[in-house]
Amino acid sequence: MDAGPLPQPRTPPAAWRPPGCHAIALVFQGGGALGAYQAGVYQALHEAGLEPDWVNGVSIGSINSALIAGNPPERRLERLREFWQMITDRPVWFHAPDGDDLRRFHNMWSAWLTTALGQEGFFKPNFPPPWMRPRGASGATSFYDSSPLRETLLRLVDFDLINSGKTRIALGTVNVRTGNFIYYDNTETEILPEHIMASGALPPGLPMVAIGTDYYWDGGLVSNTPLQHLFEHCGSNNLIVFQVDLFSSRGETPRDFFDVLTRQKDIQYSSRTRLMTQYFLMLRSKNLQLRKLLAKLSDEQLSPAERELKEELADLPEISLIHMIYQKAAYEGQAKDYEFSALSMREHWDAGYRDTERTLRHKTWLQIPSEEEGLVVHDVHRLED
Repeated sequence: MDAGPLPQPRTPPAAWRPPGCHAIALVFQGGGALGAYQAGVYQALHEAGLEPDWVNGVSIGSINSALIAGNPPERRLERLREFWQMITDRPVWFHAPDGDDLRRFHNMWSAWLTTALGQEGFFKPNFPPPWMRPRGASGATSFYDSSPLRETLLRLVDFDLINSGKTRIALGTVNVRTGNFIYYDNTETEILPEHIMASGALPPGLPMVAIGTDYYWDGGLVSNTPLQHLFEHCGSNNLIVFQVDLFSSRGETPRDFFDVLTRQKDIQYSSRTRLMTQYFLMLRSKNLQLRKLLAKLSDEQLSPAERELKEELADLPEISLIHMIYQKAAYEGQAKDYEFSALSMREHWDAGYRDTERTLRHKTWLQIPSEEEGLVVHDVHRLED
């Protein structure tokens, strides 16, 4: 079964915002080769005129975020296509496999090629391997060298545009020494290729990345979705948020050892959306109560800090969160995040595109909720269930 070419781009309408919406945000989870699904989501949003004001990413989500924020709207889709077609260009088989068993073998062979050869424009194997290098030597801490990704980012991403702040971008990383989760946000930090590479430096495959005097790894080691950063920094802006996850927390009970490996990875890297939304709603409820209490006091009775807080609480954000989760195919196993065949890439991209088209048919989901609701969460797959 051949997935065919990528969905052909359509001419988008002028960018627009739903009434009452101050900004559109994308939240991109990590997931390696599955990240083509996020590119498909973006294509459908682009064709609907829903360009993001804020992109938040971890791991492959950071690369997709940089390709979006680092290009003007008319070039974003072109750059995403160029990146994904480049890194999946290696031939795997001479014909398209038909049936689950053949497709599963095709994907296993493709994943093995990635393990042995790396991916063009992304990463290449370290020779000799790390266990044959002296302690502290270059290449002693990872199986692959990610320098090809740096060259790719410099070619496909306009870092001057990113750092102009026209589109806000935040990238999740982990400090190797302290274990602390760090967000690099272009409202606070000049974003360089190293920040994107660090967000996707998953050990022991990819090397830690130096930023200043510290070293950083993939943010997915701590949290595979940057939703909390968005909640904590949205201020009073009313948002439409598209959270695009690549691993599903829901799944079938494993039937064999390979199922166990697949299910373990899904659970490990799935987002904690429900936890984050409950946290936001609880915080919002407390802020509403605090606002009512402060309103009963005159400004003369409040300290300068309390008056400042009163002003902040005068306008709390309302958020419509549209949660999109890639639904894996029956033949995909635990290697799905490093199976970079062109066939799988086209399938993932097409799935993101089609899921977003279906999602956007629910026009009410693009409405900003009431002040009483504060936050509503929509998911087309749960609706269908």
